[in-house]
Amino acid sequence: MAALFSELDVRARRFWAKSGEPTGHGVLAHMLDVAAVAEVLLAYEPERSRQWAAQAFGLSGDDAVRWLAALVGLHDFGKAIPGFQSKWPQGQLDDEAVGLSFSERSQSVTDHACASAALLWGHLPRLGLELMWVWGVLQAISAHHGYNFAIPEMQRAKPPFEAPEWAAARQCLFEAYWCALAPQGVPGAIELSTPAVEWLAGLTSVADWIGSNPVWFPLQERSDSLVEHFERAKGLAREALAAIGWSPHARLLNEPASTDWLIGRIVRREGAVSARPLQQYGDRLLESVQGPALLLVEAPMGEGKTELAFLAHLRLQAANQHRGLYVALPTQATGSALFGRALTFLSAFAADTRLDVQLVHGGAGFDERVQHLHDIHGMPGESITSSAWFSQRRRPLLSPYGVGTIDQALFPALNVKHHFVRLWGLANRVVVLDEVHAYDTYTTGLIEALLRWLKALGSSVVLMSATLPEQRRAALLRAWGVMPDAIPELSYPRLLLADDAGVRGTAFASRPLPPIHLEPLAEDEESLAACAAEQVAQGGCGALIVNTVDRAQRLYRLLRERLDGAVELYLFHARFPADQRAERERAVLERFGPGGSRPRRALLVATQVAEQSLDVDFDFMLTDLAPVDLILQRAGRLHRHQRTRPAAHEDARLFVAGLLPERLPELTATAWEFVYEPYILGRTWALLSREPTLRLPEDIDRLVQAVYDNDELPADLDEQARRYIEGEALGQHFARRTQERQQSLNIALDPAEEPQNTYIHKPRGSEEGEGLGLTNRTRLGDDAIGLVPVHVTAQGWAVAAGGPFFDPGLPLSDEVAKALFARQLRLSRAAVVKHFQGIEAPVAFAEHPLLRHLKPLPLEEGRYAIGSLVLRLDEEQGVLYEKDSSPTA
Repeated sequence: MAALFSELDVRARRFWAKSGEPTGHGVLAHMLDVAAVAEVLLAYEPERSRQWAAQAFGLSGDDAVRWLAALVGLHDFGKAIPGFQSKWPQGQLDDEAVGLSFSERSQSVTDHACASAALLWGHLPRLGLELMWVWGVLQAISAHHGYNFAIPEMQRAKPPFEAPEWAAARQCLFEAYWCALAPQGVPGAIELSTPAVEWLAGLTSVADWIGSNPVWFPLQERSDSLVEHFERAKGLAREALAAIGWSPHARLLNEPASTDWLIGRIVRREGAVSARPLQQYGDRLLESVQGPALLLVEAPMGEGKTELAFLAHLRLQAANQHRGLYVALPTQATGSALFGRALTFLSAFAADTRLDVQLVHGGAGFDERVQHLHDIHGMPGESITSSAWFSQRRRPLLSPYGVGTIDQALFPALNVKHHFVRLWGLANRVVVLDEVHAYDTYTTGLIEALLRWLKALGSSVVLMSATLPEQRRAALLRAWGVMPDAIPELSYPRLLLADDAGVRGTAFASRPLPPIHLEPLAEDEESLAACAAEQVAQGGCGALIVNTVDRAQRLYRLLRERLDGAVELYLFHARFPADQRAERERAVLERFGPGGSRPRRALLVATQVAEQSLDVDFDFMLTDLAPVDLILQRAGRLHRHQRTRPAAHEDARLFVAGLLPERLPELTATAWEFVYEPYILGRTWALLSREPTLRLPEDIDRLVQAVYDNDELPADLDEQARRYIEGEALGQHFARRTQERQQSLNIALDPAEEPQNTYIHKPRGSEEGEGLGLTNRTRLGDDAIGLVPVHVTAQGWAVAAGGPFFDPGLPLSDEVAKALFARQLRLSRAAVVKHFQGIEAPVAFAEHPLLRHLKPLPLEEGRYAIGSLVLRLDEEQGVLYEKDSSPTA
């Protein structure tokens, strides 16, 4: 066996993997490079991650790292085929010069990744490995370009009509590589589980991304000795990881600490801090944790659930060597709001350890805090950074710490491109899913699939909700393996812990909040505007939360006309360009957050973006009718903080449009039936309209279970309304729930499936809908399209009115592209989506990686017409849908 490059069969040595002068980078050298990266990555992982992998692959602990690294390095073995070697003309000439012949038929197979699997089937079994174990490995390492191949695809990928010297040269290549790495022992497993396959696929892709960067791994043989080349490559890998900001695992909590002390550190508060009952009881449960665990937290708004989640991470990481934390929230706004609290938490425990943290959603790159953390990357004395490498698409979940949207956590459970990279990132992590009540049946089904994956990968999970229907709670616990008969009966608020020791829980007392008086209103906008104006005239800060953007914009205009200049009026919804939306979110937190500069009189008009996870507080509130759990969420922002209230608002009052007890509100004209299920709205109206006062937290569980568990409707209900709710609306509800449940089952990947069957009938796609089959999406609803508003004039296109201008027919500079990307928004109106899907993007967008999934919205004088529909971008109101009022010819 050749131990030196110079001893190799010259044909095996000549195979190129990376093109470049003078001779490119050889396949063998590249395989050794990537294997070296994999070995260093595994060394940086916590010991428990390596133990999990050793067990999953049937390897002894001492042998596992080298075995796994050796398997990863084989990923590009399939580049030694005519179809790939002919892609670089000079490389083909060099191959021909040493006796490798090319024919047109032998070049018909060009997918080197799939070819790796087909060709290695002739080599790995000869090492005495079980055949099904080999199939799993080949499925993993051949997926490094984004998707797992099925066995029939791998069987068809062996290049046909090759001259015999190709196989002989590959045999030499394989033997030299395997002898250089020399993994010891033989795996004891007969076959691999799907989680093991996807874990290895993720490690392979990550190692390949790093090992393929010529800045870190120059195109050369670094020693004549193959072993020495590998050892030097490990040194380069450590340097590359340092440049990335990828540090060896270090846990945050290294010594015993009391609950009070930890909570004080988490919030960075000076002086003695007393943990709240939720945090005290939660910590007591966590003291007894055995193995990866699921902690279910059901507690009222404002009780400190977020701080408990951070505390749970400290305890679970210390007990299980978890590699990090990801906190998943319903929206970009809630993710951005919690990111600051995560920075406070991490900075309190980082000490001298360098920690990387990512904000994980589409607008993260334009958050000033993230930009600042990018800039300080690598500077001495800075413990919290945010690596630009991790922030690139499909990589953020690799960072040990992150805060972002639930969508980013769900993509790993779908067959999107490189989903297994995200799975690898979430493996052996603590994953917090906040506001788990906030999703429909489809997304909840995906969350259940994610829970199954996380348990299989050795992760711990914290589920948090203020208002969780019993059926949904049971489904989430069942996904973790907790059967209904094992769930203890607990009063609300409650905590439940499921781990290797079984299931246990506790109830606790939470602080009673002042009663909230419910005030019914008619659902028309005039009534809402009049009530809001009357309330704000009496002083204080109020919120008006409605169910649609159009309604929010109309109410904003009505109130702008009614209110005098002494009232600060704000509008917050999702139909602003991303940069403006971020500015408005900061303004909302600045004005209405716990430490904000609170105005004497102010009113926020907002949609659902203000109802979850934003720590804001109002003296009075008006809201559209919504499902009872969301009404309670909105009510949780009313008198949330301890402060002196204006005299008129000393008592908390919640005005609810559509809650008049004598009649069911109009659901079609308000468009509420297109946002929420009429059945749940009807039951909420029927039950809540008979409640003059809300007492939190006592009423939370009672009302949520009454609405969602089909309790009897009030006897005095209008008969026509009763027939509608119990008839047409109920039928639609069951049909929709059944359909959404089936849709989630159809699209979610199942970790219990055998690897060869996991992807059968699961569509390949991406979060942008690329690829084959159905669009892989994390939420149902209308299709949406990403648009970037640009101003069009005779001088050209511009990001802002007045220039500077650019030519859309020419490639863009990165600076202009970033400015455009920061202005993106998503619109879901059917006519708009259909129109822009049919328009080809200009060169400026199509050829820049930041913009190629977006389309321009070219505005002339702020307007763009689609037939009679006009889109107008208003600085105060965002994008408005209007009718073209120009006279027809």
